[in-house]
Amino acid sequence: MAIFADPRHERTVSVTEASRRGVAGFVKHAERGEDVLVERHGRAVAAVISVEQFDELQRVRANLIAASLVLARELSDTGSRTDLDDAIAAFGFDRTELEAELDADLAVGRE
Repeated sequence: MAIFADPRHERTVSVTEASRRGVAGFVKHAERGEDVLVERHGRAVAAVISVEQFDELQRVRANLIAASLVLARELSDTGSRTDLDDAIAAFGFDRTELEAELDADLAVGRE
């Protein structure tokens, strides 16, 4: 399915006309794959689209968010890595201490 509707399958109505038509007419348009733009004072303020197109837009949005996170990571990664034991030591602990604390918590039923 195309993400952006073909303009030949798009209708524009005013808020007044939308109110007069009711929901059923818009549902029929959406089921046929026709988008409906609702305008107030000549400016689009809402759109009625099919569930399939809405789902596709949600998938595209999720993919764009994931891609932007990957790109941000790629652009900000210096290549420097920190050993886990060094990170633990930076907080004033050592691995043996933390493992003993975890074992004590598990022994009394805390997770």
